[in-house]
Amino acid sequence: MRKIYRYIYIIIFLIFMVWMIFLDTHSVKIHNELNQEIEKLEVKKKELINLIEKDKRDIEQLKNKDSLERFARENYGHKKEGETIFYIEFEDSLYVH
Repeated sequence: MRKIYRYIYIIIFLIFMVWMIFLDTHSVKIHNELNQEIEKLEVKKKELINLIEKDKRDIEQLKNKDSLERFARENYGHKKEGETIFYIEFEDSLYVH
């Protein structure tokens, strides 16, 4: 009789373990997936913090009129009155099919 109870306890324990590892809403599998998602989000957060810091430095530099003018010329093609700008493209920089 004791052996039967022992087997019943072992079976119940195994069912419980399978339930907790695979089927429960707080299962080990779900925790691993959530931990991986957290790691991805932490990496993304660091990238965004670095981008914000870079933008803050750029904004601080653009408070100077000369830097602002240079930025506008390089990125938006702005020019002074009476000034002509030539864009030179090299053959290796062009996309050819």
